[in-house]
Amino acid sequence: MQRPVDRLAFVPRSPGTPAYPAPGPFGDLPQWNLTDLYPAIDSPELQADLEAAAAKCAAFEEAYKGRLADILDGADAGGQFAVIVTRYEKIEDLLGRLYSYAGLVYSGDTTDPVRAKFYGDVQEKLTEASTHLLFFTLELNRLDDTKMEAALADPAFGKYRPWIEDVRAEKPYQLEDRIEQLFHEKGVSSRSAWNRLFDETIAGLRFDVAGEILPLEQTLNFLAEPEEEKRRIAAAALAKVFGENLRLFTLVTNTLAKDKEISDRWRGFEDIADSRHLANRVEREVVDALVSSVHAAYPRLAHRYYKLKAKWFGKEKLEYWDRNAPLPKVDTRPIGWDEARDTVLGAYSTFSPRMADIARDFFDKSWIDAGVRPGKATGAFAHPTVPSAHPYVLLNYMGKPRDVMTLAHELGHGVHQVLAAPNGALMAPTPLTLAETASVFGEMLTFRRLLAAAPDARARKAMLASKVEDMINTVVRQIAFYTFERRIHTERKSGELTAERICKIWMEVQSESLGDAIHLGPGYENYWVYIGHFIHSPFYVYAYAFGDCLVNSLYAVYENASEGFAERYLAMLAAGGTKHHSELLKPFGLDARDPAFWQTGLNLIERMIGELEAMEEA
Repeated sequence: MQRPVDRLAFVPRSPGTPAYPAPGPFGDLPQWNLTDLYPAIDSPELQADLEAAAAKCAAFEEAYKGRLADILDGADAGGQFAVIVTRYEKIEDLLGRLYSYAGLVYSGDTTDPVRAKFYGDVQEKLTEASTHLLFFTLELNRLDDTKMEAALADPAFGKYRPWIEDVRAEKPYQLEDRIEQLFHEKGVSSRSAWNRLFDETIAGLRFDVAGEILPLEQTLNFLAEPEEEKRRIAAAALAKVFGENLRLFTLVTNTLAKDKEISDRWRGFEDIADSRHLANRVEREVVDALVSSVHAAYPRLAHRYYKLKAKWFGKEKLEYWDRNAPLPKVDTRPIGWDEARDTVLGAYSTFSPRMADIARDFFDKSWIDAGVRPGKATGAFAHPTVPSAHPYVLLNYMGKPRDVMTLAHELGHGVHQVLAAPNGALMAPTPLTLAETASVFGEMLTFRRLLAAAPDARARKAMLASKVEDMINTVVRQIAFYTFERRIHTERKSGELTAERICKIWMEVQSESLGDAIHLGPGYENYWVYIGHFIHSPFYVYAYAFGDCLVNSLYAVYENASEGFAERYLAMLAAGGTKHHSELLKPFGLDARDPAFWQTGLNLIERMIGELEAMEEA
């Protein structure tokens, strides 16, 4: 693949920050081309759109605020509301384009003061502009249900029914207009500000690993090294720096938990996670069934597997830094970028050539930023931006097998986002529970392709073990995270939690989920501090377990009746946010409301562990 030109050169950098990292052992890693959104942070096009966004929001309020009830009572109400919602949707697309661009620029180097100021300034301008739109959904929810239903009979307006129903689901938790405006405007100086503080702090942390000063991602990467001493040194470095910053992360956690408690109390949410369930369009009892099923499966999944892994390592117990260590006597060569790309695209193509074609655009059109750089956002994500543009993928690729699976995961998101985009800015977004389906399914396809190509029993064992670990991390670990969050947010209602208390809760939850075969030694109590989901999206984490168990069930359907499956699967992704999970899963004969549903996914993990136990020592 030809090396792309420097697509981030238009962004001013702090002195000494190179445009590209030096070529590594993984080949040329791509950087994304953000000019598809705007040419530069100081471009006339961006400034014009910021001004247009402010003007369009104000004009929309001027045209319709206080008039929706009269319009609903008038002639051709459905036709008029179609025009209004279409206008609103176009404004949302414009706002989303601006916000996405600012966020992506910022994620490229969260420690750069120029990028940080740009991101903050755009965020403030868009918050001010969008304040003029607040009235619309609030006023919609005060309209008569019978009259609204009659208006939705008009096909032009009726196509927005899924969005209207989602908006009206928020009605019981809606506040008086001025309070909603206050919550909206203060978001910049409250939750968003604390999120930004967390991001910039995490990106600025440096860890001394045997004399080499590294950022978080590269340090975490050492925990998957084959040499135990490297893992131990990196784990100690992480624990030390996390401990030195414990006071700040404790303050951030306490403040955001209190902020959420205030919002939930004013809105009347009964349970601390109900706002997340509502956003996910999933019933609390469905999530509770998932959580209880996974809790009950801890002994036969994580406990059982880590006991087996400890035996492979010749130990009674694994140290916590051994949890993700590669198996002994296994090839741990770095995997080049081109090989990773070909592996994922090959897996996608075998399942559906159309899916592979969509994923290939991410490589060919510079929609991926894969390299590790100082200050770059940690982890990985696929950002959908807006339907009038295209998604972008961020990775921190370091040549590990798990990085290949992460590429498959994020490209699954990307394919999903491309397929759902024709639904428009209001209905393309997918609830988080189903948003993880395509990503985890992409991982499964890639794993199955790799497993089929395993050259010998030892390689097959290593691949199976790696997949089991990924599934435990996706199911058991994420439900443990959810349990941790629930305990933190519940206790926060009674007052601030000390760092020691948060660490104690973390250790209790981790010990329960991982079992006796892992020794959670000194230092591990601080490892909760870097989990960004706790900060950015409270209670998001159960969506991963939801997606993994769902995909296991989907894949079982695929294996038993593959004829026409790909078409039904892509149609499910293309639905975006237009259908409830029960409707989307019906063509596959699946129902997440059935408690037995979750056992199908958990049983697959258990069978794979059993297969590992049955293998002769390789």
